Amino acid sequence: MKKYGIFYASSTGHTADAARRIAAALGVEAEDIHDVAKTAPSRLGDYEVCILGSPTYGAGDMQPYMEDFVDGARVLDLQGHKLAFFGTGDETMSHTFCSAVGDMAKSLAHTGARLIGEYDGRGYVFEETEAEIAPGVYYGLMLDNVNHAELTDSRISAWAAKLGTE
Repeated sequence: MKKYGIFYASSTGHTADAARRIAAALGVEAEDIHDVAKTAPSRLGDYEVCILGSPTYGAGDMQPYMEDFVDGARVLDLQGHKLAFFGTGDETMSHTFCSAVGDMAKSLAHTGARLIGEYDGRGYVFEETEAEIAPGVYYGLMLDNVNHAELTDSRISAWAAKLGTE
């Protein structure tokens, strides 16, 4: 069985809630869910699969604690590990929707870890995002509890099932 660690930043509670829901879908224990405001980036090395989550703020930025965490993690050698990403956002912020997902992935791509968990974002309506890899394909799970809360559980469930096979 893979050892998962979930690392999140949250200001309003939406991303913390998503982290707990993802953990439940994957069977991750509470002690393996980490608030990055209280966690050293080196803890990523403790897990085979590291799942990072951040809301998107302002002009498409990561939450500040996640930005600091990612800055510290950039120097790590994560060969043999896997990284997956999720983000919370509001699709009405149509030029930056869940851009933190892409920012995290791009910032950590050179650590040697394998990036997993690409996501099909159909169903959202927005102009652009840093999370996009190719049309309709994104670096990770994007959640909008402002406009699509009713879809969050099914999206988490489908994404968690995908992670289990990667």
